[in-house]
Amino acid sequence: AYVHMTSNETIEGTQFKQFPDTGSVPLIVDMSSDIFCKPFDVTQFGLIYAGAQKNLGPSGVTVVIAREELLTSSPDNIPTMLRYSTYEKNNSLYNTPPSFAIYMVNEVLKWIQEEGGLAGIERVNQQKAALLYDRIDSSEGFYRGCVDSADRSIMNVTFRLANEDLEKQFIKESEQAGFIGLKGHRSVGGLRASIYNAVPLENCQALAEFMDGFKQRNS
Repeated sequence: AYVHMTSNETIEGTQFKQFPDTGSVPLIVDMSSDIFCKPFDVTQFGLIYAGAQKNLGPSGVTVVIAREELLTSSPDNIPTMLRYSTYEKNNSLYNTPPSFAIYMVNEVLKWIQEEGGLAGIERVNQQKAALLYDRIDSSEGFYRGCVDSADRSIMNVTFRLANEDLEKQFIKESEQAGFIGLKGHRSVGGLRASIYNAVPLENCQALAEFMDGFKQRNS
């Protein structure tokens, strides 16, 4: 009936760089963690959905881009509140929407335009990711990337150190230096820098410098 993919995997730090041609089979993609991090061809998808809380605004609102024929073919046994067609017919106003979250999404979209659109956003995101991946790759094994270079995410940079004690020390010292959220997901451990659209290039430069200093102190 359809092919479902998740475009960016936040725990392991992997990202699809391109999508398959599924022909007449609708391609459904969850872009919650990387929507609008770079340009993409919206016409190749049957439906895109994305929780806004990573790149587009606060939690509480979801963006859906869908072909009309998919919306109108919703089975009758799906509850009214769970049918995308319900919201399409009512201009997303079937029930009281999260108005503040929607307002913030609009403000973020304006900011994206001011930054040069998706091409401008991608340029900065590539620079941010390159800063951190370069530190990992040039560390002579002190930092070890968790993902093959071809599949690396530009949103979630994951890496490991020689042992868990050293990783705990890295987390402790990084927090003391003002960094937050660098502890890897509880299911895999390690370290993870989530560098979504709103993270400035300067923050990644600061983290790269911290990584250099930590390596010098512990090599």
